Amino acid sequence: MLKNVFFILAIHSSALFAMDPVTPPDSPIVIYQGSGGYDDIKANLELAITDRGMLITNTLHISDMLERTAADTGLERKLYRKAEALEFCSILMSYKMSLAHPANLAICPLTIGLYQGPKDDEPVQVVFRRPRLLGEAEQVEQALVELLDAIVQEALE
Repeated sequence: MLKNVFFILAIHSSALFAMDPVTPPDSPIVIYQGSGGYDDIKANLELAITDRGMLITNTLHISDMLERTAADTGLERKLYRKAEALEFCSILMSYKMSLAHPANLAICPLTIGLYQGPKDDEPVQVVFRRPRLLGEAEQVEQALVELLDAIVQEALE
């Protein structure tokens, strides 16, 4: 964790401290709680991704899909006011993952999600999966977590 803090501070010299996730360090999903509005945080995420030279290849509109299909599927409880997931790829990370084991391509594309509960006053949560790779991939896993974490940290500044 300390290594991540120094990495993030080195990238974001304007930051006074690194924000901690609201999940335990061994959780398969990392959750950060934002303090801004949904649209602002989403725009910041998009910039944090594209400013690193990566292309957002898809935006999954999860809340829209759930609302659109709720009546036909009997889904009565509204889970989100808004929920989306951004898919993107890092060529360098994809190459390193594939070097460790060719099946690691299953991790691509990388995904960061954001959501707000059904009430307007609920905070926006930003989430990503902690990757688990095949082969000799411990360093690549750590680099992926650092990349995803840095993107989220920047978006929530």
